[in-house]
Amino acid sequence: MRIPTDGQIRALHAKHAPTRDAFELVYTHCEIVWGIAEQFLARDGLAVDADLVRAGCLLHDIGVYRLYDEDGVLDQAGYLRHGVLGHDLLREEGLPEEIARFCSRHTGVGLTSDDVCEQGLPLPPADYVPETGEEELVMYADKFHSKTDPPTFVSAASYATRVRRFGAAKATIFASMCERFGLPDLAPLARAYGHATV
Repeated sequence: MRIPTDGQIRALHAKHAPTRDAFELVYTHCEIVWGIAEQFLARDGLAVDADLVRAGCLLHDIGVYRLYDEDGVLDQAGYLRHGVLGHDLLREEGLPEEIARFCSRHTGVGLTSDDVCEQGLPLPPADYVPETGEEELVMYADKFHSKTDPPTFVSAASYATRVRRFGAAKATIFASMCERFGLPDLAPLARAYGHATV
């Protein structure tokens, strides 16, 4: 499998970002998610492909660019679609399915076909859940940073409260990931990027 380099990934972001601000927001978030995932990879016991995790982290949100209109305004109402849009974008760019899947399988703690249908989500009915350790790690690392205005780091306690709104099963999934991967040290990243932690 061909895994793109950091330079190739940055070039893909630059190619698809509709504005410099969009690039800075999305690419910086992806870099931060990779920084969080690196902390987990540095711990013993994770049998995953670190290069694949790196690519997944750096590309997982690339579909956000397709939600900007010609005036550079983000379609917040359709935001949930960014995963499937990114999956399509990476397939169009010729990247392997194993990499494109990081886009469609990182939302929340995974979306099932039942979630899509019962909640009336704007997605084709399907399971958008991680199936590999690499996909799960990228999804988990993503939970600790948000592209809000301004961007913020998110503590495990804050995310646990947020995900509970979607049911006890989702909260249990997040708790099991916390137990499996541990918690990241957000303080050095928050200082480096100047983002507050909530």
